[in-house]
Amino acid sequence: MIPFETALQKVLEHTENYGHEKVDLQHATGRVLAEAIFADRDFPPFDRATKDGIAIRYTKDAKPKQAYQIAGIAPAGSPQLTLDNASSCIEVMTGAIVPKNADTVVMYEHIRKENQSYILQEPVKQGQNIHYRSSDVPSGSKLLEMGTPIGAAEVGVLATVGKSRVLVKKLPKIAVISTGNELVDIDMEPLPHQIRKSNAHTLRTLLQHDGIAADLFHLADEQNILQTKLSEILKKYQVLLLSGGVSKGKFDFLPETFDVLGVEKVFHRVLQRPGKPFWFGKHRAEKCPVFAFPGNPVSTYVNFHTYFRPWLNKTLGQPIPHFDVFLKEPEANKTDLTLFIGVKMALIDGVLTASRIATTGSGDLLSLSKADGFIVLQPKASKEAKSLVPFIPTKRII
Repeated sequence: MIPFETALQKVLEHTENYGHEKVDLQHATGRVLAEAIFADRDFPPFDRATKDGIAIRYTKDAKPKQAYQIAGIAPAGSPQLTLDNASSCIEVMTGAIVPKNADTVVMYEHIRKENQSYILQEPVKQGQNIHYRSSDVPSGSKLLEMGTPIGAAEVGVLATVGKSRVLVKKLPKIAVISTGNELVDIDMEPLPHQIRKSNAHTLRTLLQHDGIAADLFHLADEQNILQTKLSEILKKYQVLLLSGGVSKGKFDFLPETFDVLGVEKVFHRVLQRPGKPFWFGKHRAEKCPVFAFPGNPVSTYVNFHTYFRPWLNKTLGQPIPHFDVFLKEPEANKTDLTLFIGVKMALIDGVLTASRIATTGSGDLLSLSKADGFIVLQPKASKEAKSLVPFIPTKRII
C-alpha cells in the first residue's frame, strides 16, 4: 500500500490532452475556454448616457434656473442625433448615444419642465452621467484568457463580442462500469440477497455536474464476461470509472483482468479510509486511465472527489482547489491511514466550521446525502477544536 499523497501524485502524473472543439454558446456553460477572447470593438462602443434626462453642451451658463429648449429625444438603440446649439437640449434615455456636440447629461430629477423647455434645478458638472467610449476597454483588448471556466458572467462577455460558437477544451468520453452479481436495476424488486445499483448512478450524476455525459455499463463477476466486455469498452472510451471488484474477495476479478487486457497497474490499495482498495492504472495501447473504486458507496464517492476530480481539473488546465475549515470538536486519528470524515458545515460566529456526521461505515449511503464534504486527517494526527483542517467539498456550501 502507498500513502494517500503518493497515490494522488501518481494519478495526476497520468493526465491527458483531449484537444478542443467548438460548441454553441448556449452549450458552453461549465466548459473551459480553449482560446483567448478579445474585444471586437470599443467598450462601450460610443459615449452613452447613464441616466434618463437631457443632454446639453456645457457652458458657464449651465447653472440653476438656466433654460434649454427641447430639440428632440434619443431613445436607447437609436442613431446618434446632433445638438445644434448650446441653448437647446435633447432628451436622452439610459444607454442612448450622447448626441453630437453634447458633452453633459442632466438627469430628470435635477430639472423641471416648463412648456417646451427644461430648467436646471441643481448645479451641473461638465461630463457628468456619461460612460465614455472605450473607457472600459478599447477594441482589441484581451477580455478572457484561454483556460477560463465559462460561467454566467463569461457567457455575457462572449455574447457581447459575438461569439455564437466558442472553442472549448474537449471533455473525455467516459464509461461508468458497475460490477457485482448482487446488483439489480433500480426499477426491479431485489430479492433478499440482492441490492439495487446506486454507485453507477451516483458517478454519472457527479460527471454531469462536470458537463460530462457518461455511459453506464454493468458487468457480472465472471472472468470471461469481464475480459470480453472490458476489451470492447477500452477501445471506445477514453476514461473508465469502475465500482466494485478490486478488493480481496474470491470474485474480485478486476486486477487480474486488467493485467490480461494490457492495463498497466500504477498502484493498488492506498493507506486511507474509506477507499483503501482503490486500483488505478492505464491501458498501454489506448492510453486510457482506469479508476477502479471499491464498491462500497462512501468509498466510491470519496475516491471520485479525492482522485478523479483533481485529475479532471489538471487535464483541463484548471487549478486544483484547496480548502481549509475549522473543527467544531476535537478529532484524533490513531491509525496509519489518512481518514476522510464526512462533515456538515455551518457558519459559527462568522467562521466556516465542520461537525462530524454520524455514520455506520463505508456502506452508509444515507450519510452522503447529509454531508457537505469530507475533512482530511493525516495519520496519527490529533486536532483540537477550532483547528484548521483540509476540506474536500462535495456540495455548494456558501
